[in-house]
Amino acid sequence: MTLQSSLSLLTEDQLPEVLALQEQVMAVLEQPEFLQPLTEEEFLYILHGNGMMAGAYVDDRLIAFRAMLDPGEDDEHLGIDVGVAQNEMTSVLYSEITCVDPAFRGHGLQTILGKWLLEHIESEHYRYICTTVAPFNIPSLKDKFALNLQIKALQVKYGNKLRYILFRDLQKPFKEATSEQQAVPMQDIERQQQLLLTGWTGTRIEKHDNEWQVLYVK
Repeated sequence: MTLQSSLSLLTEDQLPEVLALQEQVMAVLEQPEFLQPLTEEEFLYILHGNGMMAGAYVDDRLIAFRAMLDPGEDDEHLGIDVGVAQNEMTSVLYSEITCVDPAFRGHGLQTILGKWLLEHIESEHYRYICTTVAPFNIPSLKDKFALNLQIKALQVKYGNKLRYILFRDLQKPFKEATSEQQAVPMQDIERQQQLLLTGWTGTRIEKHDNEWQVLYVK
């Protein structure tokens, strides 16, 4: 059954609904460490012109939202981790939190909202998309690859959390080279870090014999 939802940019007026939905999602997460919730102040920062938020509604009820954040002068700027030039840091937008009402999972709303936001980005101002995903957060990794982001780094962020750092250049589509490629078990963190430090890029994930692997190309 196709879900009939309407998508729109959110404003400060919808903040109470956003906070309530985030709380609802956090309460039922099997692995809460996968999600980095935003504070009310952080949502307001986005809604006051430092990014954008899209929401999906069914019968006037907010069932999902997705946020993109202009990080400004972030001390841990993801652009540094993926090699964006210093003079282009203001062209970076972070793909931030996504929350989907548990009753509406399975409809691909996370990726639908992501594609919708990418279509509505001010392309004259923003060129690069960066985000972080925890290893083994399979739905989130699949979503990022569906939005054509690639793994560019794997390191500790947010104090002590190991994260993939994914990246997309909106002006220069990634062309997957076929000269060299190798699949690495997702749990082999050290091997992946070695590849990423020597110019390899993670382009997708695959499951073989109950083991998740990341395909790296160079």
